[in-house]
Amino acid sequence: MVYAEPQARPAVLRGGPLFRRWLLVVTIGEFLGFSVPAVAGAVTAGWSTLAALGVILAAGAVEGTALGLAQASVLRQALPGLPARRWVLATAGGAVLAYVIGMLPSTLADRWAELPAAVLALGGLVLGVALLATIGTAQWLVLRTVLPRSASWIVTTALAWLAGLAVFLVFTMPLWHPGQPIVLVAAIGAAGGLLMAAVTSAVTGVALRRLMP
Repeated sequence: MVYAEPQARPAVLRGGPLFRRWLLVVTIGEFLGFSVPAVAGAVTAGWSTLAALGVILAAGAVEGTALGLAQASVLRQALPGLPARRWVLATAGGAVLAYVIGMLPSTLADRWAELPAAVLALGGLVLGVALLATIGTAQWLVLRTVLPRSASWIVTTALAWLAGLAVFLVFTMPLWHPGQPIVLVAAIGAAGGLLMAAVTSAVTGVALRRLMP
């Protein structure tokens, strides 16, 4: 009788190797993805908000898809049971929703101007929290199916995007000026996007490492 040798299971990423792989791959994925909205924002800078809305949302979907694909490629090595397609779709959907929320103030600027200051402040706070929580919440709905007690991913992702967006604004705002060539505006945005991608990837990478059983 011939006995088949048991096949070795593929190594599962944990600890330092998981963090380093996540930081590299996800930073690249988010940078490439964010370059699309950066270019779209430069191209539509002179357009009306409504005219630019469709282009920006489509670019946001591309960014979310790129981010989701990069993250899923690493997560499948740490959580082999992760449904990668659902993760990518959830990330893309969360990104589009985030862009919708982010563009609401400018889209409804005329109506917002008529509201009391207290209502504006409260509305801005609610929208800001909702924007930061969109991707993390969408991803957690998938993550919880393979990683119990992972609800902290929502808060962690929100903090990661808050830090990343802060770095992006601190870097880009002093460099952007009216009348600059579109190529320069896009280049500044892309550089800021790389910094943002690295920050968000580092924060979420630390959290993911701690969540692993």
